Amino acid sequence: MKVAVTGLNNVDSPGPGVPVIRGIKDSGKFEGEIIGLLYDALEPGAYMREVTSRSYLIPYPSSGIESFFDRLAYINSFEKIDVIFPTLDAELFAFSKLSGKLNDLGIKTLVPTMEQLVLRGKDKLFDFCTKNNINAPYNIIASSINDLYALPKELQYPVVIKGIFYDAYVAHNFQEASAYFTKMASKWGLPIIVQEFISGEEYNVVALGDGEGTAIGAVASKKMYITDKGKGWAGVTIMDEELLSISQKIIKALNWRGGAEFEFVKKRDTGEYFLLEINPRFPAWVYLAVGAGQNLPYAALQLALGEKIEPFENYEVGKIFIRYSWDLIVDMKKFEDITVNGVLRND
Repeated sequence: MKVAVTGLNNVDSPGPGVPVIRGIKDSGKFEGEIIGLLYDALEPGAYMREVTSRSYLIPYPSSGIESFFDRLAYINSFEKIDVIFPTLDAELFAFSKLSGKLNDLGIKTLVPTMEQLVLRGKDKLFDFCTKNNINAPYNIIASSINDLYALPKELQYPVVIKGIFYDAYVAHNFQEASAYFTKMASKWGLPIIVQEFISGEEYNVVALGDGEGTAIGAVASKKMYITDKGKGWAGVTIMDEELLSISQKIIKALNWRGGAEFEFVKKRDTGEYFLLEINPRFPAWVYLAVGAGQNLPYAALQLALGEKIEPFENYEVGKIFIRYSWDLIVDMKKFEDITVNGVLRND
């Protein structure tokens, strides 16, 4: 079997690709090879012999969905890929659109539908939560900086300025809000989400849905160390029935298909949970779920292959992940191979 995985980057906001691969390999049942799909020649997972057998450069989906598909088809002509796991937000729309054509090539995927991706979008999330009786911060969709001059009474500073795909900043006044708006618009485009700021502690749930309303697994965690970009660099598994119940409710309401991460904040003065985001793929900390007893990446592989599996019933509480950096020393020849030939071989 050959499984291709994207998101092998490992900057200060690391991709989920390597931990997804670790989970699949740690299952003890996987026999085959992992093929890396890279958007950048310096993605570390491509150079790790224990992670990937071979890795190929692919174009960004934004360069054109046809050329994106053509490159995948070309790679498949050599590799005969069984399953592709996209792990990055910005590529999921392309993979969802191409799932049928990939299936015609014999490549299985486990990705949300276009409708699911739209409904969980940052610009639609508040409406979804209101409809399904789930607490969520009030927000507006700002299409120009002029919208910041007339914020509704529900939005009092501080507010959160969020990009349509990534990044979020807390603005304490109009000057900060306008600066963040301009920064986000130039990086991710419009619209921009202006969201109510909820003071409290952050919690996360990594989950897997079967596409029919059932949560195959869900593991809750609390961030223990947060970077200046708001990324969890250490976290611990916790048991909170309310948090898990809300997560299962979301999966059922969306008939969610594939991995997901639900980001919550527990309001300081009331103890209520508010849903901040639904990330439509496994997070970079998904290996914590593996360590706690729910191998969600391997379960996702089973689902992609059409296997019927029973939901996980529990997991270990008090398991901690601590992220770290590791200098990987490789020969310049490997970098030349991937940049010149578009392929790097570790086998």
